[in-house]
Amino acid sequence: MIGKVALVGAGPGDYGLFTLRGKELLQEADAVVYDRLANPRLLEFCKDGVELHYVGKMPDRHTLTQDEINALLVKLGKEGKKVVRLKGGDPFVFGRGGEEAEELIQHGIPWEVVPGVTSAISGPAYAGIPVTHRELASSFAVITGHEEPGKEASAINWASLATGPDTLIFLMGVGNLGLIVEKLVEHGKPLDTPVALIQWATRPNQRAVSGTLKDIVEVVEREGITSPAIILVGKVVSLRDTLKWFENRPLFGNKILVTRARSQASDLTELITKAGGEAIEFPTIEVSPVSDWKEIDQAINKLDLYTWLIFTSANAVEYFFERLYTKGYDVRHLAGLKVGVVGRATRDSLLSKGIIADVMPEFYTGEALAKELAKKLSNSDRILFPRSEIADKLTVKFLAETGAIIDDYTIYTTTPVAEGVDEVDTLLKNDKIDCITFTSSSTVENFHTALGSVWNSLDEKPLVACIGPKTAARATELGYAIDYMPNEATIAALVEGLKEKLGGE
Repeated sequence: MIGKVALVGAGPGDYGLFTLRGKELLQEADAVVYDRLANPRLLEFCKDGVELHYVGKMPDRHTLTQDEINALLVKLGKEGKKVVRLKGGDPFVFGRGGEEAEELIQHGIPWEVVPGVTSAISGPAYAGIPVTHRELASSFAVITGHEEPGKEASAINWASLATGPDTLIFLMGVGNLGLIVEKLVEHGKPLDTPVALIQWATRPNQRAVSGTLKDIVEVVEREGITSPAIILVGKVVSLRDTLKWFENRPLFGNKILVTRARSQASDLTELITKAGGEAIEFPTIEVSPVSDWKEIDQAINKLDLYTWLIFTSANAVEYFFERLYTKGYDVRHLAGLKVGVVGRATRDSLLSKGIIADVMPEFYTGEALAKELAKKLSNSDRILFPRSEIADKLTVKFLAETGAIIDDYTIYTTTPVAEGVDEVDTLLKNDKIDCITFTSSSTVENFHTALGSVWNSLDEKPLVACIGPKTAARATELGYAIDYMPNEATIAALVEGLKEKLGGE
């Protein structure tokens, strides 16, 4: 059976600019053939067991030649696989997608194309430069800055470009910047024409420089701008100082280490990214349900014996309700129970199940929850407390003092991991991390086990941000100076504080 190949545009680099159709195809793909400029995060959409084939190209070297890439696509298609050819930008805008499609047609392989957001327009937009403007530019042209090697003569009509379109956008042209400037000036483009180069456009490490045809080569050399970068020529470049927005976000230019479990990191990563920072995920813990459900199952089967159900984490809520549903029950089985939660994130997780918490303390700690509940409990109450195996024992201690009966059962476990430790080791030693975030005592402990010796050897240390007092106390015990802790122990408050600490207004 013949498979199918989809030529999918990965967009310019910003993860959020990927298309819904592209996501759908990645989720279904048996094999993905991807480029250097495709955001690696897109591969998280892929299912387990997918074949990954990296075929990235650098200006001076190729992993595979284009002919070899074409042959790989044909081979995978003939094997009956659903294939995604993930290409930076748009497949048909200097992406050689047309050549790949022709090869597939020649071999009878079904195919489709999914357009991507091209960097030719999105890159300038993220640098605050509209490619058209009512008063400055009514036309634009997109030109390759890197013609096919071996051509006897350029196919670019320099005379028409120099005097025609108002905005010129060159892709893949950094290495030929001098020649581009020379040809435009030679054919009549004024030396004072504004020029900008945008490197790694739409990504957290985006850099943009500007000048004129007279001095832009010198500016680029001085600032160290290299590929990949877009060259923009025209009066619209003058709008950058007014319209610049992407680089003005509060966390722009900051690399922030996220040490949460991968299953929990997305909300923190998303908030950091929205604020302009670069979130580097380094999971130091892994959260998983218990293997033996005996105690929890017995409690669920006899929920009518309990008067209170308490949760001190969103994880506990998720695993408890997952087991409740597995046992054939739904929220009606909790009728008559009152519920206490430790804080806002746990409350929101509970609310997603259709239940409003009866008690939530002002300060989001297990101890504060226990003290708040103590005002309402008596020795006739019985409490079910599904928790992690490392939950704060003070919660149980304070609850026990009320005389209530407490059944505290482990519902999930937290185990140490250290994914990507070598990469983070290198980043720390090269002063490439601006802040480390800790969201629990276990993230601190496991980070310290994996990289504590490296941390202690650093002359200049990144900022340390802890979500709450318990986490901060453990970090202090291990020798970490705490630079920031929010008044409210939530992810949102943590990021808001980082904006002020790292970026100002």
